[in-house]
Amino acid sequence: MGTAIRTRIVKIGNSQGIRIPKPLLEVSGICTEVEIEVQDDYLIVRAAPKSRVGWDEAFASMAERHDDILLDDVNPTEWEHFEWEW
Repeated sequence: MGTAIRTRIVKIGNSQGIRIPKPLLEVSGICTEVEIEVQDDYLIVRAAPKSRVGWDEAFASMAERHDDILLDDVNPTEWEHFEWEW
């Protein structure tokens, strides 16, 4: 672990928070969203993983392989046969 930096807990509305110095953010790669976890007596703050990274490429690859079919059975109801208009 690197050098520790001492900071204060500050009041933010009804909550409390800490100010993270810019150099620490730059080194950590944290820029927008974080995950916070408690382990023993440590508070761990890390960059949140980016959701759905690579999904566009995965879907395009599935479509090329014709592997993008609906897996659930479609069971139309009587209402769908007689009442539904397209």
